[in-house]
Amino acid sequence: TDFTTPRPKGEFWYYTRTFKGFSYKTYCRAPKASESFDIDWDGTKESPILPGEETYLDVNKLAEGKDYCSVGGVKVSPSKKLIAYAADFSGDEIYQLRVKNLETGEDVALKETGSDKLLEIDSVMWGKDDDELFFTTNDEQHRPCRMYQRKNWQSDEPTDRLLAEELDDLFWCSMYKSIDEKFVFFEASSKEVSEIFFLPLDDEHTASEMKLVAARRPKVLYEVDAGHGSWFLLTNVDKSPNMKLMTAPIQADSAAEWKLVEDADGNPIFDGSLAKALDSVTILKTHLVLQGREGGIPRVWTFCLTSKELKRIDFPEDAYDVGLLAHSEMDTETVAVSYDSMLTPPSSIEISLTDDSQRTVLKTKEVPGYNKELYESHRMEFPSRDGETMIPISVVARKETMEKARAGTHVPVHLYGYGSYGASIEADFDTTRLPLLDRGMIYVIAHVRGGGEMGRAWYEEPKGAKYLCKKNTFNDFVDVARILSKTWTKPEMLSCEGRSAGGLLIGAAINQDPALFRCAILGVPFVDVVPTMTDSTIPLTSGEWVEWGNPNEERFHNYMMEYSPINNVKIGRYPACWLTGGLHDPRVAYWEPAKFTAALRHANPDNDNPICMKLDLSAGHFSASDRYKYYRELAYDYSFLLDQLNLADC
Repeated sequence: TDFTTPRPKGEFWYYTRTFKGFSYKTYCRAPKASESFDIDWDGTKESPILPGEETYLDVNKLAEGKDYCSVGGVKVSPSKKLIAYAADFSGDEIYQLRVKNLETGEDVALKETGSDKLLEIDSVMWGKDDDELFFTTNDEQHRPCRMYQRKNWQSDEPTDRLLAEELDDLFWCSMYKSIDEKFVFFEASSKEVSEIFFLPLDDEHTASEMKLVAARRPKVLYEVDAGHGSWFLLTNVDKSPNMKLMTAPIQADSAAEWKLVEDADGNPIFDGSLAKALDSVTILKTHLVLQGREGGIPRVWTFCLTSKELKRIDFPEDAYDVGLLAHSEMDTETVAVSYDSMLTPPSSIEISLTDDSQRTVLKTKEVPGYNKELYESHRMEFPSRDGETMIPISVVARKETMEKARAGTHVPVHLYGYGSYGASIEADFDTTRLPLLDRGMIYVIAHVRGGGEMGRAWYEEPKGAKYLCKKNTFNDFVDVARILSKTWTKPEMLSCEGRSAGGLLIGAAINQDPALFRCAILGVPFVDVVPTMTDSTIPLTSGEWVEWGNPNEERFHNYMMEYSPINNVKIGRYPACWLTGGLHDPRVAYWEPAKFTAALRHANPDNDNPICMKLDLSAGHFSASDRYKYYRELAYDYSFLLDQLNLADC
């Protein structure tokens, strides 16, 4: 039984709750009597978190009688009397659009206009009033590509207007609303190019056509939001290695007007250089709040719009994860962040925008039985085989385990990695690691190239891990494993894990050096690279060509064949392998882990290490939606791991 930190929007505080014995969350709100709150909660299900609490969506009731239930994009209407949300009941990430009346409790699934077929969407948001909805839909390859405006959705004859459509299979689309709620945006983007349209949300313009912020240009990415009469843009224009912060007047086709945001001394606050990476900007009344990375660590900065001063909000630990909580109101004197590390459970902290030493802990996650003083965490760097690159790793273990390792006694080590799409694996807190740590294991995250931990250069060509330098991901991981196997552990005590594209990483790593690991976990692994990437009819495939390359081109085909796990299985003893898949997975089809399992067994019939696969018949890419079932599935993974390392009885 727990709750999330209440966040303000209009006249309410919004938060979610979970209850012991119930699988799904409930969405709650309470009247906002002041700009702060005091929680006097006795820890029971019956007790409200805040006075006047009401539950406006109970996902447990929605999930009754269903094997799977995932809810996303819950949006409260302008009148605060309705909610719109998306629901997936199979795990295939095909969502139906539903609207609930909070006064009557009526909950309806919307239909396509002129049809009895349920309306399937990717995302939803409200317009300027309760009669207007915006939603995006997918094509046959499950790619979000269209944005619609629905008027009079409650009537028997609602009208849909197609506002934007992206026909290029390389581009994925999304929509969002500016924080001041004056504009809606439609973004079409690949990994290398983006283009954004906007529509004002006022009576004069809401029926007009969407206009371009700036036309797409080769190798130019940008993101935009509106506030204080200006566009604020994150972009790599002019080939900067990281995103820079720019501004321009609010107008169509504004590219010629983009200018760097500067401090009081006339220096750009984010110039796109390698020094620090910029990921997002939140526009408030007096400040910009910026999120990015510096030194491989997530960072938050504030920029005063009047004094033009940029400040970084710092924290005492060497490695941690920090990010903004939801901010729906521009007029605020504080910013709220979520903070945790591999040692510190998550907490919500409210920080003054004018004096960041003024901090109030709003909530700290309770972890029963956990004693932070028993563990230690480190940020380290290991050299890669290229002789130039240092690979960051994050480490957590019990103190007595690290003492043994430092004294020369080999201990079991579990190595986790991902390394694709520019996504970062953070040094965060995870209660599910504790059963491993408490059995004497060291848990290591290898921040390999292909991720975004060290900025976009860590991901992009020529020295990152994309296209024809993708092997850097696998080489980095193996290099880290080899150093670990000669210091803290040995191959008989070293295990590894990755999911999805991280499963590709594990498959390539065990092919490169099968004797390096005792056990490997491959969750929904992308291991049949070339056949999948060649067939553009498979959902999500075409958009992946700007990540891996198009194997219909000879140079990419030949390079992929050199690392595709299923095509590089060797004859010899492999580690024990545990592979998982989801029957309804639209991202990595269930036959990929099945084929790799068969390939490993066929090539090595005399291998005495088990090669096992578990297929979930009621889930998709992200495992079970039921939180208790999710933990049971994870327990299977760790049970296999601990058994193979002879730690099950520890």
